[in-house]
Amino acid sequence: MEKLKIVIPKGRIYTSIIKLLIEAGYGLEVAERAYTPIVEDDEIEAKIMKPQNIPQLVELGAHDVGFTGYDWIVETQSKVIEIMDLGFNPVKIVAAVPMEYNEADLKSRQIVVATEYENITRQYLEKMNYNYVLLRTFGATEVFPPEDADMIVDNTSTGRTLKEHNLKIIDTVMVSSTRFIANRKALDCPWKRKKISEIEVLFNGVLNARSRVMLEMNIPKDKFDNIIKNLPCMKSPTVSPLFGGEGYAVKIAVKKNTVIKLIPELKRLGASDILEYELRKVLL
Repeated sequence: MEKLKIVIPKGRIYTSIIKLLIEAGYGLEVAERAYTPIVEDDEIEAKIMKPQNIPQLVELGAHDVGFTGYDWIVETQSKVIEIMDLGFNPVKIVAAVPMEYNEADLKSRQIVVATEYENITRQYLEKMNYNYVLLRTFGATEVFPPEDADMIVDNTSTGRTLKEHNLKIIDTVMVSSTRFIANRKALDCPWKRKKISEIEVLFNGVLNARSRVMLEMNIPKDKFDNIIKNLPCMKSPTVSPLFGGEGYAVKIAVKKNTVIKLIPELKRLGASDILEYELRKVLL
């Protein structure tokens, strides 16, 4: 039997990926400290690795598909195919310095720059004409300044950790989020390409559903035209006549962020028996 080899990142984005796979229908069993989850779909073989290693492993063909941050694709200069941007763990890669430093002073001398991102940082520093010595870090980069480094290039989501270490952002080098990637040769195999396409469809269905809810309501005949013309929905509402001909039952899938204003407005316009419930997949 052919197998699609999939590599899952450990660390910060692990939980988001496992949840996505389960919601898509790929049941997983992950034993504590195990690196080879059992997937209910026997056409898939999974392994857990560090996200920093995943782009190169997928490029080399050790795995057909995987999940990693866009920053690590760029940093490792891996030649992989991006299937989709999942949007998980959005971060900025930033240049940060101690609060009391200024950019003019930094460019007037040789500086020490600490980072986990060697390639990304070198490209940035050379583009900005810094005279620098690069110091490779292995985590906790924010603790290096001011004694051990003048600048860091690191990822941040809120900037809170940087502020706690008396650092200020002077530039955004790039933005990153979690990507679903594939090996080029895997996509040349018809069976694997079909399997990857099926996974992409299901992932899109889950992600679309997370941003929407289903609303059901009853609308009296005399209020129907006024309400129905203003209902937001993906294409058009589903309408069924109520027993006895007193009105209509209406279903609409709407964005979650509209519900807080939409439900009170529907009630004001005359809708009744309004139900809201979660969706599992939405395929547009």
